[in-house]
Amino acid sequence: MRLLLLLTFCYCLCGCTSQNKLNRPTDPELVKSLNQVLAQSADQYQLLMKATPVNQLPRTFEKGKLLTTPSDGWVSGFYPGTLFYLYQFSNNNNLLNEGLQKLNVLEKEQFNKNTHDLGFMMYCSFGNANIIAGDHRYDTVLINSARSLSSRFNPVVGCIRSWNSGPSNFLVIIDNMMNLELLMYAFRQTNDSSFYHVAVTHANTTLRNHFRPDHSSFHVVDYN
Repeated sequence: MRLLLLLTFCYCLCGCTSQNKLNRPTDPELVKSLNQVLAQSADQYQLLMKATPVNQLPRTFEKGKLLTTPSDGWVSGFYPGTLFYLYQFSNNNNLLNEGLQKLNVLEKEQFNKNTHDLGFMMYCSFGNANIIAGDHRYDTVLINSARSLSSRFNPVVGCIRSWNSGPSNFLVIIDNMMNLELLMYAFRQTNDSSFYHVAVTHANTTLRNHFRPDHSSFHVVDYN
């Protein structure tokens, strides 16, 4: 259970790279507690590394057993992304090298047009690696990923399709908003306004249709 909680904590930490822009906490006790949690997480991830098959990525724990996912699973980018965050904290090259190895597993997903989760999969992983290494190859992967994500945009609906379905349904989940960061990154790198248009149009359509009067949101909206 303890390992599961730490894994969940680190996956949440890896939600998006914009968290780097948050102000650092100044309370000494809070800083101490955070450092302890991160140090323990780094240790736990070194155990997780040993249990994770070379061509798989961690997905969850169930009945005391590690369950993994192939590269096309929607959580596949969280593991390497978290490794890069923990490397930045600890300077432990074992964490860095494991994250870089998993990029090789994920790289082919840049051309995956069958999922809307490419922001989770590619920006959490290659985006965080880019912060550390600044490698132009990572930019290429991220831009290709943004193109693949854009292919799911329907200009009539004004949204990116979330789940594949029959022609009379167009399913969009609120989670899709988290993938727009990848499109905005590609826009900044290329000045290709189509990335900006898709991201902003999807956001505006979601804003109009996805929220109830009390400001809570529907999980899924089906556009006919």
